[in-house]
Amino acid sequence: MEWLAEPDAWLSRLMFTRGLALVYLIAFVAALRQFRPLIGTDGLTPVPRYLARTTFRKAPSVFHFYWSDRFFAGCCWAGIVLSAAALVGVADRLPLAGWMVLWLALWALYLSIVNVGQLWYGFGWETLLCEAGFLAVFLGPAHVAPPTLVLWLLRWLLFRLEFGAGLIKMRGDRCWRDLTCLAYHHETQPMPNPASWWFHRLSPRLHKVETLANHVTQLVVVFGLLAPQPVAGVAALVMVVTQGYLILSGNFSWLNLLTLVLALSVVDGTWYAAVLPVGPSAQLSSPAWFAGVTVVLTAVVVVLSWWPVRNMLSRHQLMNASFTRLRLVNSYGAFGSVTRVRREVVVEATDDPDPGPDTVWREYEFRGKPGDPYRRPPQVAPYHLRLDWMLWFVGISPAYGRGWLVPFLGELLVADPAMLRLLRSAPYGTQRPAFVRARLMRYRFTTRAERRATGAWWHRDEARELVAPLSLDQLAGRDR
Repeated sequence: MEWLAEPDAWLSRLMFTRGLALVYLIAFVAALRQFRPLIGTDGLTPVPRYLARTTFRKAPSVFHFYWSDRFFAGCCWAGIVLSAAALVGVADRLPLAGWMVLWLALWALYLSIVNVGQLWYGFGWETLLCEAGFLAVFLGPAHVAPPTLVLWLLRWLLFRLEFGAGLIKMRGDRCWRDLTCLAYHHETQPMPNPASWWFHRLSPRLHKVETLANHVTQLVVVFGLLAPQPVAGVAALVMVVTQGYLILSGNFSWLNLLTLVLALSVVDGTWYAAVLPVGPSAQLSSPAWFAGVTVVLTAVVVVLSWWPVRNMLSRHQLMNASFTRLRLVNSYGAFGSVTRVRREVVVEATDDPDPGPDTVWREYEFRGKPGDPYRRPPQVAPYHLRLDWMLWFVGISPAYGRGWLVPFLGELLVADPAMLRLLRSAPYGTQRPAFVRARLMRYRFTTRAERRATGAWWHRDEARELVAPLSLDQLAGRDR
């Protein structure tokens, strides 16, 4: 059974599991800080209401057995403690069974959150974390030889992630095929970061180089992951570089960080050993029963891979699709289409009880998404600002706000403390405004000349009214 273990890959496993623990930690912190106003009992899309219309079989979650805001927070805190323990190495000092229990608990807790998170958790990196987290259960602690089959399953996950993203681009927007998408993407991406303005201002030729490099990585180099070492390690390093580039140019939650961490698991362990002055504490071995478990796991993944493979080969490829309720083997992809024009939802309030043409409206500022044209786009990734992201979708189509946008404005009208904590600032602080409204405005990055003359990062023009001025009385009338 020696062929089922790969002792030289212990550093590859270490890089992956510590990186994964960091992502888990970020994810549980984000869930803890944001759940009450979004999915809490009194949130915009309450979990109790969702649980009443679904079943455990359709959405497996511990919250089917018990729900309260305090219990949800307790689950988040449990995830934080366990992921922090894994990050600092406690998990590696546990017996094999203890390792598996710890990582299985992390997976079950986060899967439970994702499966009741509704639209706020409908992002590809949520299912990616669930799938990668499940595979981590079967990697074993530091004193166990890394299982060869599970290391190959990580390669297979990274392959599907990258190749699926490459295919969805080539099948989607024409600008990916004519190499012009990056002329728009840095400006219209969900949440630009401090460097996005500079990337947008690269020459058209460099934008084409960026796009071509993306295609080469995701459609050509990706096949190197399925080759023996050192080819697989070289392909993985290319992906480390490309993911680092994406981290520098935008805010995509922990998608790029987790992809980079997956790539680190494929880098040849002997390469790490050549540059890191460390070694295994003892001779590594693997129990026969554990090797048998990894064989069963591999068989399950092979069977479940039928749906993602069929999806990737389909002309009607789905992006970020889960085919099992446990989110074990999924399809991935991003930016199959790229918007050419950026439209932002601008939310404003006034204390004027009778708004008219001369009324002064003051703006709410969000933590991540563009608002004040003079504010430099912030760096928020790998943290995930769910409200900001969903408002970006509303800017593309107001239909994305159906069911929650007006209730969100209602929370601002009552100055709900939990909701206000999701924002950077509120024009009247904790005081209730008389009216709120939402406008849709066109944003574009300033030119170099405009930037020098005004200091502004954005130029904006009003497009149209999205939600007319709304008061608490009018909101109550809507509810009746």
